[in-house]
Amino acid sequence: MIEYEEFNKLDIRVALIKSCELIPKAKNLYKLSLDCGEERLRQIITGISQFYKEEELIGRKIVILMNLKPKIIMGELSEGMLLAADFKGEPFLLLIDERNGKDVPPGSKIK
Repeated sequence: MIEYEEFNKLDIRVALIKSCELIPKAKNLYKLSLDCGEERLRQIITGISQFYKEEELIGRKIVILMNLKPKIIMGELSEGMLLAADFKGEPFLLLIDERNGKDVPPGSKIK
């Protein structure tokens, strides 16, 4: 168990996938460009290409962890982590519910 203050340190937000491209020489890595409500796009490297096609991802709103320490993966900078449920080793992206015509903007905090 953790205290709420520990959980509150996580910066979890809504992100809009603006572009997705396969990383050459990588087995299953995509480079995603994300609108996170900041002035610039954020880049995340993720190993989901065997489960999702590029065209399925572009335009989707997902949930990401923003304040994960940046890391170089296959020569590319990854500035966060997308969040997904794991069911039998397969990722299922956490998507944003848009109901009654209400649109949750990129950068919205998850609490």
